[in-house]
Amino acid sequence: MITGDQEKVRKINKSIVMNTLRLHAPISRARVANLTGLNRGTVSNIVNVLIDDGLVSEIEQQEFKVGRPGISLRLRPDGGAVIGLEIGVDFITIVLTNFVAETIWETRIEISPSLSQTGIIGQAEQLVEYALSIAREQDLRPLGIGIGLPGLINLDRGELIIAPNLNWKNLPLRVMWDQRFRLTVYIENEANLAALGEYYFGVASGVDNFIYLSSGIGLGGGIIINGSLFRGGHGYAGEIGHTQRDPQGEMCGCGRIGCWETQVGPRAVLRRVKKELEIQSDQFLLNACQGDFNNLTFDKVVKFALEGNNICNLAIKDVATYLGEGIADLVNVFNPELVVIGGAFILGKDILQPIIEKTIFSGALQPSADSLRIAFSERGDNACALGAVAIVLDNILREMTLN
Repeated sequence: MITGDQEKVRKINKSIVMNTLRLHAPISRARVANLTGLNRGTVSNIVNVLIDDGLVSEIEQQEFKVGRPGISLRLRPDGGAVIGLEIGVDFITIVLTNFVAETIWETRIEISPSLSQTGIIGQAEQLVEYALSIAREQDLRPLGIGIGLPGLINLDRGELIIAPNLNWKNLPLRVMWDQRFRLTVYIENEANLAALGEYYFGVASGVDNFIYLSSGIGLGGGIIINGSLFRGGHGYAGEIGHTQRDPQGEMCGCGRIGCWETQVGPRAVLRRVKKELEIQSDQFLLNACQGDFNNLTFDKVVKFALEGNNICNLAIKDVATYLGEGIADLVNVFNPELVVIGGAFILGKDILQPIIEKTIFSGALQPSADSLRIAFSERGDNACALGAVAIVLDNILREMTLN
């Protein structure tokens, strides 16, 4: 007879073995035992169960010595399918992966910011249904759904409390989708998930202390401390974009004045360009916008800046300075090894990076900035969606929520 405590220990050991395989595969049973501190018999029993469950496979590992080839273990790619999703203000990104986070299918659709909450959720549900149909076609059992949203999330309830830039409040999305899809659903702040995406699959791989910053409509931040997301006492940490930088500044979507995101987001760039055009004319920009500066987009401003347009170039440089000043303060507080910059900022990397770095290293206290690196995301639009996949796999591999 197995007691509750024994069953708990078995699940913990199983989780430890699974996570070790994820991080170190292909790997032998003896090496798993060595890394985990579990005895070989325990490891062997757990591995046999995982093989029977279809989650782990054995492969021959030819070694450069006489004798039988060694047998190594790895997670099976066909052990299941995971869906990662990001719902932004004007887009939805979705990715379907296998059990080892290899992408099977992905897409990004643009949505109108004026679309209702029901309409946006409906489009997201259609994308999830399509991803599930692909998983079924490939005989992959769905394991869970991860969702990133731009706002404050109550993790215990899986509920979006408020998303200022979406103008959404009190959305019990986990309950809604648990009932609709009959799968375990994980909901997180989009910047937190993007930080996880960089940690597992991007430029922050192997870095246990870093800050991720991303700008779309707003400015989000994810903080990794000692290899784990820093969520604060109630799960709401990381709202970096809503630190007040200018009490006499612009109104923010959150209702406060002069938040950092009003200084450094794409909207701030466009605002600076349009304000300058009220002072001086620019026939090139006027023609490029077909006579209406409301047609100007952040992408176009970056393109024109890189091509040498002075007004666009100065607007992006101003934003780079404000961004660097805010990051310098974060460096003084958190002393990260790395700051990763993602989202729309990636487009302006060539202009932004040297100014950001100069501003940070002149503004941060030297001991805090020693060995600090600044990097731009290589995951692009997918960082959050991949982080959503990671949080599902994390829960499966660390807590063994998979039955």
